[in-house]
Amino acid sequence: MNLIALLLGLVVERLATKLFHLRRLRWLERIIDVGFRQAQRLATWPALVHVILLALLLVLPIAAISLLLGDTLAGLPYVAFAIVVLFFSFGPQDIGEEVDEYCSALEEGDDERIRQTAKAIVEGDVPDEDLKRIHCVEEAVCVQANNRLFAVIFWFVVLGPLGPLGAWAYRVTDLIRRRAVFTAARDDQSESTITLVRDAAILLHGWLAWVPARLTALGYAAAGHFDAALGAWRAPTEQHDASLAEYNENLLARVGVAALALNDDDEEDLLQRSVRGATAANRLVFRLLLIWAVVISAMTLYGLTQ
Repeated sequence: MNLIALLLGLVVERLATKLFHLRRLRWLERIIDVGFRQAQRLATWPALVHVILLALLLVLPIAAISLLLGDTLAGLPYVAFAIVVLFFSFGPQDIGEEVDEYCSALEEGDDERIRQTAKAIVEGDVPDEDLKRIHCVEEAVCVQANNRLFAVIFWFVVLGPLGPLGAWAYRVTDLIRRRAVFTAARDDQSESTITLVRDAAILLHGWLAWVPARLTALGYAAAGHFDAALGAWRAPTEQHDASLAEYNENLLARVGVAALALNDDDEEDLLQRSVRGATAANRLVFRLLLIWAVVISAMTLYGLTQ
């Protein structure tokens, strides 16, 4: 059932682009804010405990519904429910669609739209220098593909009958992390409770992303230039002070970009290089998605997953 739900969920993800605004989940942010205020009232509790309890509060209803549906009516209600959960767990935006918008802005030469579309992919500020922006976008595509897609698929498959719980749990920790970062940025106190909650939320999300990030990086090597990607993985890096989340993202960025194996072309201008790099990164993600679909299908046929 999980394989059918996953394949149908991926199809819905590709077709229901006009419904992506529903995945912003503004109403859920209000619940998260209430949890943050409760954490400030109980400041003596460890911040990680607050984050875990808040995540459990948002995840338990999905777990209860998954268990309740089970195999009723030949599992059809479960499949429908899993597809809905997957739709809201992916994203919030489709990385392929954002790359297309970015390339369209480049071809039109609209500097403001280029900056906005690049910022949407990076989910942060982008460098003003063209060449740095090009590399930043390519790295971000490799990073965001894991956060928005592959990590969700991983937890959906790993938890078997509780697949919707796994997918939604990953998205919930991401939502809490994003909201905590946003809230802490408005707080002037560097050692405030919300700052501790932010760090705990980033840590929890980093834990859940650890295994998927490495499987995705390995997949980039398989879907792209294997030797270059493996060399980038093994290359020593100065990340002794990097957090777990930062290390995950750095690994995805350097392995993914290396797997692209983009050679410089003297006859190519920055516009052409920008489009070629972003398109190549998007194609790498799509090839890896096909590989994952084949592997998960094979595992299901041989009874390794449910």
